[in-house]
Amino acid sequence: MLACLLKGTYNQTMDAKGRMTFPTKLRELIGERFIVTKGIDGCLFVYSLEDFEKRAEKIRSLPMAKARALQRSFMAWACEVEPDKQGRILVPQSLREVAGLEKEIVVAGVSDRCEIWDKKRWDDFNSSIDDNELMEALEGLDF
Repeated sequence: MLACLLKGTYNQTMDAKGRMTFPTKLRELIGERFIVTKGIDGCLFVYSLEDFEKRAEKIRSLPMAKARALQRSFMAWACEVEPDKQGRILVPQSLREVAGLEKEIVVAGVSDRCEIWDKKRWDDFNSSIDDNELMEALEGLDF
C-alpha cells in the first residue's frame, strides 16, 4: 500500500478525445504509470501499480464466488495509463461512460487511492452527505 497519503481536490477538464491532465502532486505520489478502473458511487478509482497488484492478490485469495464478482467488476475494467509529456492521461471510452465523465472533471485524493468524478456527480454526492451522519462516523476517532 502507498506509504504516503493522497489528498486534495483538483478541478480538471477533459477534451473530446478523453484526455485529461492528471494533477502533478498526485502523479508524483502515485507514480508515472498507474491503474484506472471502475469505482463505486459513479466514479473511477486510480491506484499505483503496486497497490493494484496487492489488491488483485487479495481478490484472488477469496472464495471463488466472491473473487469472480470482484474480478468482473474491478479487474476487468482496469487499464494501465501513463501520462504524456503534458501530464495528460487518456481515459478509455468505456470508463468515461461508466463514470459519466464529460468536460468538467474532479480528481480527488482519498487516502490510498485517487478518484476521478464528473464534476456534477461530485457536487451531487457531496451535497447529499448529512453532517449528522458524518459526525456519527467520526465519533470515537478523536477528531
